[in-house]
Amino acid sequence: MTHGTFGWNELMTSNIEASKAFYARVAGWTYQDIPMGEMGDYTLAFIAGNPVPVAGLMPWPESEPGSNDWFAYINVGDIDAAIEASTSAGGTLLKEKFFVENTGWIAIVQDSAKTMIGFLQPEPM
Repeated sequence: MTHGTFGWNELMTSNIEASKAFYARVAGWTYQDIPMGEMGDYTLAFIAGNPVPVAGLMPWPESEPGSNDWFAYINVGDIDAAIEASTSAGGTLLKEKFFVENTGWIAIVQDSAKTMIGFLQPEPM
């Protein structure tokens, strides 16, 4: 993990099956669905022959902000320091940091230009 690089991309889509079919054809992706309870399945996308996922897809209501958009996460070495730097630079913390098992710490912020971005402090391997 390199601090400041993009670490994860996630598609929030109102039509998972159409999105999966599109990216399978365009990018050659294969998929693994992971049950997430009430949220439905979270889908990991893979490039054939590579065991490391390249993106995630998740169901998102079309009526909700962010629907049918890609969302990116920036790798950070220290999520608390990244949140502090973000707010000090005029950003807004939209979602407090939270832990995702087998992933790491995540926080969602809005930069000073009102663009949303995620911070990801990956879980040590």
